[in-house]
Amino acid sequence: MTEIHTTATLRSSERVIAGTTVVALSGEIDLLTAQPLSERLDMLTAGPRPDLVLDLRSVSFIDCAGLSVLCRARNRTAARGGRLRFVTGNTGFLRILRHAQLGGVFEIHARLPNALAAKPESGDTSATAG
Repeated sequence: MTEIHTTATLRSSERVIAGTTVVALSGEIDLLTAQPLSERLDMLTAGPRPDLVLDLRSVSFIDCAGLSVLCRARNRTAARGGRLRFVTGNTGFLRILRHAQLGGVFEIHARLPNALAAKPESGDTSATAG
């Protein structure tokens, strides 16, 4: 039997912890959910030196539109002298990043406390397994 997705769902919640905005995402980041997510991330990265953590542990699917949104958020954050970190331990997601040649582009942590406690890397945004 073939499964057909007629609606995609992406839920998000935000909180600020010690000056860092943490956005927890749950569901699918795809063509149908990418635009509203991109608009929200644009708002969160609009100011100077945005400090953002995206908790992707509950994301079940991401396509190229979703990857594009994440790259845009990273580029906007970097252009404003800020910082973007991901929290995920999903080996499938990490494999997608490697295949898209984005494996060393994002700062990645397996746990939220590690992402919040990690010191900024000296100009290097390569993936870490903290």
